[in-house]
Amino acid sequence: MASLLFCGPKLAACGLVLSIWGVIMLAMLGIFFTTHSAVLIEDVPFTEEDMHDDETALQNIYKLYNQVGYNCFIAAVIYVGIGFLSFCQVRLNKRKEYLVH
Repeated sequence: MASLLFCGPKLAACGLVLSIWGVIMLAMLGIFFTTHSAVLIEDVPFTEEDMHDDETALQNIYKLYNQVGYNCFIAAVIYVGIGFLSFCQVRLNKRKEYLVH
C-alpha cells in the first residue's frame, strides 16, 4: 500500500503555522490594497505614463491598487491549499504514531 506521507511531523507543523500566518497577512494586505490605502503607494507598480494622463490618472492608480489586492487574495488562496496539505500531513503523522508495526 502506498503511503501519502511525505513530510515529517516537524516539517508538517511548520508548514501549517507558516500557511496560517501567510493567509492572515495576505488577506489583510489584499483588503488594504483594495481599499486603496495611501500607506501602500510605494508597493503599487505604476509608471510615469500612468500619471501623465490627467483625466484618468487616479483611475489608473486605483486599477493598479485593485490588481495588487487581487494578487494578494490569490496568494492567500494558495496558502490555504498549502495549509490544507500540511494539515493532512500532520494528521497522517499522528495516525502513524498509533499504528503498531
